[in-house]
Amino acid sequence: MSAPAGRDSAAARARPGTLCRACGWRDPIPRGRDGGDLGRCPACRAPRLIAHDELFSLAIAHVDCDAFYASVEKRDRPELRERPLIIGGGRRGVVTTACYIARIHGVRSAMPMARALSLCPEAVVLKPEMAKYVAVSREIRTLFEALTPLVEPLSLDEAFLDLSGTERVHGMPPAAVAARLATRIEREIGVTVSVGLSWNKFLAKIASDLDKPRGMAAIGRAETLSFLEPKPVRLIWGVGAAMEARLVADGFATIGDLRCADPAALARAYGEMGLRLSRLSRGEDDRIVSARRGAKSVSAETTFDRDLAPGRAADLAALDAALWRQCERVSARMKAASLLGGVATLALKTERHKRLTRRRTLGAPSDLAEDLYRAAQDMLRSEVASAKADAPRYRLVGAGYTELRQRAAEVAGETLGADNQQNFDAMLDPERQRRAEAERAVDRLKARFGEDVVRKGRGLRSPHSG
Repeated sequence: MSAPAGRDSAAARARPGTLCRACGWRDPIPRGRDGGDLGRCPACRAPRLIAHDELFSLAIAHVDCDAFYASVEKRDRPELRERPLIIGGGRRGVVTTACYIARIHGVRSAMPMARALSLCPEAVVLKPEMAKYVAVSREIRTLFEALTPLVEPLSLDEAFLDLSGTERVHGMPPAAVAARLATRIEREIGVTVSVGLSWNKFLAKIASDLDKPRGMAAIGRAETLSFLEPKPVRLIWGVGAAMEARLVADGFATIGDLRCADPAALARAYGEMGLRLSRLSRGEDDRIVSARRGAKSVSAETTFDRDLAPGRAADLAALDAALWRQCERVSARMKAASLLGGVATLALKTERHKRLTRRRTLGAPSDLAEDLYRAAQDMLRSEVASAKADAPRYRLVGAGYTELRQRAAEVAGETLGADNQQNFDAMLDPERQRRAEAERAVDRLKARFGEDVVRKGRGLRSPHSG
């Protein structure tokens, strides 16, 4: 198997061991080699030991929050702690997150709400509060970055960390650093995380799912092939339901089946994806943890309880209200990540499940909910007007920003150009600066007093949405 030279040398000095995730106690001998009960920590008596033949050599971590949105809500509402909780809304919406109690009943993310409530009718259902989740995500990110500059976020609730240089700084191996991080997140922020450790990103992400919630698991270099051999092909990134069905139909039910195939044959059958499948089936992943990795877009959407006909004034008002709320969600995430977007997008889904996407380039990059809403609302009106009498009913509406850039680059990297652009924009639209200042004042109030302290009139209309 190929890997970067630096990781090869580290693997050659693989250090086995046992670690207590509760108190940090370490032993160079890996206990429980036979897979039996590791018992309790001899130092603190907690039953939170992890042992592995390469435990203290693995440095690539994938940290994944456990049922993140639900965990934040249970933290803030202790009365919900022992109850099944679903984050989502509307019987025609979908489950955004389900707590582990709800998952015992079969509830899963992306499941239709009607199905979820039939499986778990006693569940408490809350609509997501994105601004709150973004704020918690930023707190967690701060703790990541206190340990290593090599943090690659994947979403609000998960990230890769390269801990290979942390032993010299923190005086402990990466596994102990990761365990202490998980404990600190739980103690200081009030949510739990699961950690996967391995020698590359592909395997670290798989490992973080092996011991959930509040767990830690490791996949070493020596066991890579034997571990992957019997696993279903859907475990590979990018293999969704349709791709899995195609692979199984072609005789590739397990990752081991892919590894035994000729890479050239896989490339002929599946193109570039075939070569990727061949590499990952061998556990080969030479991608580095990159702090510069950025999202290509930020968007949000909602599904309505009933199809809305934009030709009716009440339904058009409901569309507008739902659109505004999605713009607020997108804006909160943009501001949290210090991003600006140059293109506004509108997403619609008709009653016949046809998806429509429209784009509009903005006069200047923005992160404001108001700028996104104005552009998306105008595109919505144009879409309705062009359809005339044949305008379809809509079951979903969404909005987003694309053509993203970091706010710091906008200001520091192009200082003069950015200042001139802002002055030019102010001349073209004198009200824009006032709107921006007003929106940021509202953001500060929400951050201090909660999501509902200030709400625009358009956001109070009945959305009929999930």
